[in-house]
Amino acid sequence: MTDFNKECLNPLLNKWKFDEFMRTQLEEGLDQLLQSELTAFLGYDPYAREDWNYGNSRNGSYFRQVKTQFGLIKVQVPRNRKGEFHQHTLPAYGQRTDTLESTVIQLYSHGVTTREISDLIEKMYGS
Repeated sequence: MTDFNKECLNPLLNKWKFDEFMRTQLEEGLDQLLQSELTAFLGYDPYAREDWNYGNSRNGSYFRQVKTQFGLIKVQVPRNRKGEFHQHTLPAYGQRTDTLESTVIQLYSHGVTTREISDLIEKMYGS
């Protein structure tokens, strides 16, 4: 049994722990994916000396919050010195995942009124 499987086993017993576990795993996975995307864009690994100081390098990051089915996650989006890097992992200006939109469409197609959907979303997300 791998370490990841052992980490998954404990939260499966409690739903709130499982949601928290999935939220943190999703957050870490997205951070690593965005860093890999910047590495592919720049063409060299972090701290690599061979392509260092050629005019475009890593230049910190900024945080972005996204609402998911597991809760609010804080994603660290990297940037480059020239500002040419545009990540493709998260939709631009999106603050929610597609699960909310698909849920609303499914509810509406099954005959739930827009007022009931609005009340449900307000209870779930607070706005």
